[in-house]
Amino acid sequence: VPDRLSAADCVLAMYHDQGLPVLKYASFGRGINVTLGLPMIRTSVDHGTAIELSGTGRAEPDSLIEAVEAAIEMAQAETRTAR
Repeated sequence: VPDRLSAADCVLAMYHDQGLPVLKYASFGRGINVTLGLPMIRTSVDHGTAIELSGTGRAEPDSLIEAVEAAIEMAQAETRTAR
């Protein structure tokens, strides 16, 4: 399975609880969630809130940065196709 995951760009799952373990295994800290079928763009980090890291200086922003960049790319693509 790890070889297949390293070549994958995404994990598609019908349910959050089915896809998240695979995503975390393959790319924890760099992966993002994208919810499809909504009237707006929704991306999120691949981990929880990690409130216990708040104020410690140990939080890693990588997944947040990836989620924001993906949302920007999707918004730009949506704008281009709407013209």
